[in-house]
Amino acid sequence: MRPIRPGDRGPAVAEIRTVLTGLDLLPAGDGGDEFDAPTERAVRAFQQSRGLSVDGRVGAETWRALDAARWRLGARTLYHAVPEPLIGEDVRTLQERLLEMGYDAGRADAIYGIRTSRAVAQFQREMGLKPDGTCGPHTMNTLRRLGRKVVGGRPQWLRESDAIRQAGPTLVGRTVVIDPGHGGTDPGEVVPDGPLRWTEADIVYDLASRLEGRLAAAGVRVHLTRGPTPGACLPDGDRAQLANSLGADVFISLHTDGHANPAADGVATYHYGTDNGVTSATGERLAGLVQREIVARTGLRDCRTHAKAWELLRLTKMPAVRVEVGYLTSPADRGRLVDPRFRDRVVEAIVAAVQRMYFPIERDVPTGSIDVSELRAIVAAGTVVD
Repeated sequence: MRPIRPGDRGPAVAEIRTVLTGLDLLPAGDGGDEFDAPTERAVRAFQQSRGLSVDGRVGAETWRALDAARWRLGARTLYHAVPEPLIGEDVRTLQERLLEMGYDAGRADAIYGIRTSRAVAQFQREMGLKPDGTCGPHTMNTLRRLGRKVVGGRPQWLRESDAIRQAGPTLVGRTVVIDPGHGGTDPGEVVPDGPLRWTEADIVYDLASRLEGRLAAAGVRVHLTRGPTPGACLPDGDRAQLANSLGADVFISLHTDGHANPAADGVATYHYGTDNGVTSATGERLAGLVQREIVARTGLRDCRTHAKAWELLRLTKMPAVRVEVGYLTSPADRGRLVDPRFRDRVVEAIVAAVQRMYFPIERDVPTGSIDVSELRAIVAAGTVVD
C-alpha cells in the first residue's frame, strides 16, 4: 500500500484518526478526515510507543499495528483460530502477562497461535479451570487476581539462555538465515557518487554472499532470503516466515542506513523488544555481540543496539537481529562500504559474534579476539570444540 502521509484526506485517514483518538493520542470529538499536523504527531507517538520506525507516515506495518491496537485485553474472547489466527494488542498483552508468570507463550508477537493456546491451557489447568486454551471471562478474572509467578530473573531470559546452553558451543550443523534487505523493485538507499551509483540492495547482497561463504566454511547450513536480482521485494513478514519454515537457529538481516545529513554515520544493531521491557533475550545478546565486534574490527561509529518491534524481528521465532552497517549517504562510511576488504572485516565480525553467542557466558572471550580462519580450520580437520 502507498503510505498515507500528512496532507492526505479520505476515509482511511478518518479511520486512523479514530484509532488514535481511542488510544488517547488525539483529543476526543476532533473528527475529520485530514492528515493534519496533530495527526502526524499522534502517529509518531504511536510508532515510538510500538517500537516502529518513526516517520509520521502510515505504511503497511504501521497500519497493521494500528488495526491491532483497537483491541484491549478482556474486550473479546481469545482462542486459537485456524487458518487465520486472532491478532491484536490484547493478544500481545496476554502473552506478556503469561511470560511474566512463567508460562511459555513464546515470543510476544500479538498472534494467538498454538504456543499461546497451550500456555493458556497450562495456566487454566493449574488454576482449576477448564483447560481449553481459550481466554474468556473466567480466565481473565483469574489472571487479574494473580501477580507474577516467577521471581529472580526474567523467565523468558532463563528459558532462552538454557536452550542456547543445551545446544552446545559449536557452529557445526547450525542453520542460519541471512537476509539481504530490499531487492527487486526496492533498491533501498541509492547514492550517486561521481560516475558511479551505489545501491543498498547491491551492497548488502555482497555482504550476505561473503557471510554465507564464511559461515558455510565453519560448518553452518546457510540460506539467503533472496538472490542478487529478484523480480520483486519480499515483504518482511514473508522473510520471517521463510526463516521459521527452515527451522533457523539464527536470523541476520543486513541493511545500510541513510540520512539527509551526510555527517550521519555509524553502525547500529536492532533486536526484538517493546517499550515495556519485553524482549528476545538471546536476540538482545546477539545484537550486543554483533555491535561490539563490528565496532572493534572496523572502527565504525558505535550507534549502539536498540529494541524494535518491526515485523521482521517480532515474527521470527529464533534469535534475530537487523544490522545497519554504516550510512550509505555518509561519504566516509560509503568509502569504506565499497571496499571489499572492509566488507570482509564486517563479515568476520558477524561470524565471531554468532560463535560467541553459543559460548557459555562464563566462557566468553574478549571482543575482537576470535580468528575466524581458525573456525574453518577446525571444520577442515573434522574436530569439534567442546
